[in-house]
Amino acid sequence: MLCEQCAKEFETTTCGSCGAVLLKLGRFCYACGKELGESRSVGVEAEDIDFSSRILCSDGTCIGVIDENGICKVCGKPYTPETK
Repeated sequence: MLCEQCAKEFETTTCGSCGAVLLKLGRFCYACGKELGESRSVGVEAEDIDFSSRILCSDGTCIGVIDENGICKVCGKPYTPETK
Protein backbone atom coordinates (compact mmCIF):
# COMPACT_ATOMS: atom_id res chain seq x y z
CA MET A 1 0.00 0.00 0.00
CA LEU A 2 1.36 3.46 -0.90
CA CYS A 3 1.33 6.50 1.36
CA GLU A 4 -0.71 9.30 -0.21
CA GLN A 5 1.71 11.94 1.11
CA CYS A 6 5.18 10.55 0.37
CA ALA A 7 4.54 7.53 -1.92
CA LYS A 8 6.40 5.26 0.53
CA GLU A 9 5.44 1.58 0.33
CA PHE A 10 3.95 0.17 3.57
CA GLU A 11 3.68 -3.50 4.46
CA THR A 12 0.11 -4.81 4.70
CA THR A 13 -1.58 -7.84 6.19
CA THR A 14 -5.05 -9.34 6.01
CA CYS A 15 -7.19 -9.83 9.12
CA GLY A 16 -8.03 -13.51 9.57
CA SER A 17 -11.30 -12.62 11.26
CA CYS A 18 -12.94 -9.97 9.04
CA GLY A 19 -10.74 -10.10 5.92
CA ALA A 20 -9.82 -6.40 5.97
CA VAL A 21 -6.53 -5.40 4.32
CA LEU A 22 -4.56 -3.50 6.96
CA LEU A 23 -1.29 -1.67 7.40
CA LYS A 24 0.99 -3.49 9.84
CA LEU A 25 0.71 -0.91 12.61
CA GLY A 26 -0.14 -3.00 15.64
CA ARG A 27 -1.24 -6.31 17.08
CA PHE A 28 -4.96 -5.76 16.54
CA CYS A 29 -7.21 -5.27 13.50
CA TYR A 30 -8.40 -1.66 13.44
CA ALA A 31 -11.56 -2.74 11.58
CA CYS A 32 -12.90 -5.44 13.95
CA GLY A 33 -10.55 -5.35 16.96
CA LYS A 34 -9.41 -8.98 16.82
CA GLU A 35 -5.75 -9.84 17.47
CA LEU A 36 -3.76 -10.34 14.27
CA GLY A 37 -1.61 -13.39 13.65
CA GLU A 38 -0.86 -16.07 16.16
CA SER A 39 -1.51 -15.24 19.76
CA ARG A 40 1.67 -15.23 21.78
CA SER A 41 1.77 -16.86 25.18
CA VAL A 42 3.29 -14.81 27.94
CA GLY A 43 5.58 -17.63 29.05
CA VAL A 44 5.22 -16.83 32.75
CA GLU A 45 2.83 -18.75 34.93
CA ALA A 46 0.24 -16.67 36.76
CA GLU A 47 1.53 -17.73 40.16
CA ASP A 48 5.07 -16.59 39.25
CA ILE A 49 4.04 -12.95 38.69
CA ASP A 50 4.75 -10.66 41.64
CA PHE A 51 2.22 -7.86 41.22
CA SER A 52 3.59 -5.91 44.19
CA SER A 53 6.95 -5.34 42.45
CA ARG A 54 5.69 -4.17 39.04
CA ILE A 55 6.16 -0.54 38.02
CA LEU A 56 3.28 1.13 36.19
CA CYS A 57 3.87 3.40 33.19
CA SER A 58 4.45 7.02 34.21
CA ASP A 59 2.60 8.38 31.15
CA GLY A 60 -0.63 8.86 33.10
CA THR A 61 -2.88 7.59 30.30
CA CYS A 62 -1.17 4.27 29.52
CA ILE A 63 -2.04 1.00 31.28
CA GLY A 64 1.32 -0.69 30.63
CA VAL A 65 4.06 -1.79 32.99
CA ILE A 66 7.77 -1.01 32.82
CA ASP A 67 10.12 -3.78 31.63
CA GLU A 68 13.64 -4.55 32.87
CA ASN A 69 15.07 -1.92 30.45
CA GLY A 70 12.93 0.90 31.88
CA ILE A 71 10.58 1.04 28.86
CA CYS A 72 6.80 0.65 28.93
CA LYS A 73 5.69 -2.64 27.35
CA VAL A 74 2.57 -1.01 25.84
CA CYS A 75 3.43 2.51 24.66
CA GLY A 76 7.24 2.25 24.49
CA LYS A 77 7.92 5.41 26.50
CA PRO A 78 10.78 5.44 29.03
CA TYR A 79 9.89 5.44 32.71
CA THR A 80 10.19 8.79 34.49
CA PRO A 81 9.80 8.55 38.27
CA GLU A 82 7.46 10.95 40.02
CA THR A 83 9.09 13.93 41.66
CA LYS A 84 7.51 15.17 44.86
